[in-house]
Amino acid sequence: MRTITTKVYQLAELSEEMQEKAISNLYDINVSYDWWQVEYEDAATIGLKITSFDLDRNRHAEGKFTTSADNVAENIFREHGKDCETYKTAQSFMHDKYKSIEYFGEREELEADFLKSLLEDYSMILQKQSEYLQSDEAIKDIIEANEYEFTVDGKLINTL
Repeated sequence: MRTITTKVYQLAELSEEMQEKAISNLYDINVSYDWWQVEYEDAATIGLKITSFDLDRNRHAEGKFTTSADNVAENIFREHGKDCETYKTAQSFMHDKYKSIEYFGEREELEADFLKSLLEDYSMILQKQSEYLQSDEAIKDIIEANEYEFTVDGKLINTL
């Protein structure tokens, strides 16, 4: 049997070049699980079930209301901040609904447009979250929070 001793470093102790390498090697650390579940759960709390999404050039989300469109709008007003795009989308829907004298004739179209707009909002939220989670800043934060250690050449030390 032989014993090998390895000097280990915190990220900040590595050279700038090796810090970049360490971060690059862990590019998927924040997205190697179902990271989107938080956004799916948020949507569910307002009455929207997201069934799928795609990012980047074909960015979109698919889903359906699990309650009435009016309830979804009211839930958004209660759960989301006024600066949130979903809040603005709900305001627009309610404004259009009450503005329309023939609402009952236009109800399906207004609700379909509301759903489409909310899914667009969530696809943008998912895109931004994905981009953040894969950013150097987010990767560095997770490395530091978990006190990962590296060899002098930026390789992660596997610890149990």
